[in-house]
Amino acid sequence: METAPVDSAFVSVQVNGESYEREVDARRLLVHFIRDDLDLTGTHVGCDTGNCGACTILLDGEAVKSCMLLAIQADGAEITTVEGLTHDGELTALQQAFSDRHALQCGYCTPGMLISATYLLEHNEAPTEAEIRKAIQGNICRCTGYVNIVEAIQAAASGEVKRD
Repeated sequence: METAPVDSAFVSVQVNGESYEREVDARRLLVHFIRDDLDLTGTHVGCDTGNCGACTILLDGEAVKSCMLLAIQADGAEITTVEGLTHDGELTALQQAFSDRHALQCGYCTPGMLISATYLLEHNEAPTEAEIRKAIQGNICRCTGYVNIVEAIQAAASGEVKRD
């Protein structure tokens, strides 16, 4: 006996420390679930092909491109978006470094860059320039030559960030 295709499913996730349960279309991309269903618009949609990195999030602690996953694949997962980096309204040292070092211009790539850099610094407290460049290679910035972005990540790693 042939079964009918599943049109929707319930997804239960923890996003930035908050629990959500939603019914979603079985084909809904995780990036659209995050942006449209959960109204967390910091995660950007850039290419829908996994090339630009604007949609990068942490999924169970791993940096992933949310345009490459279905929402139902995240069922039961813990997700951190760029909105989840800030605690009690305070910028992280990395976010402050991006501001101080002019590592953002139009800002479109910034959420994905911040998530990728956060992942790097969680796993390597003192990355070299080459390690930083490798860690952000999946994130495309069309405004800069990456120099300020690399310098911001280095500043955050070294602790030389000014706090306002």
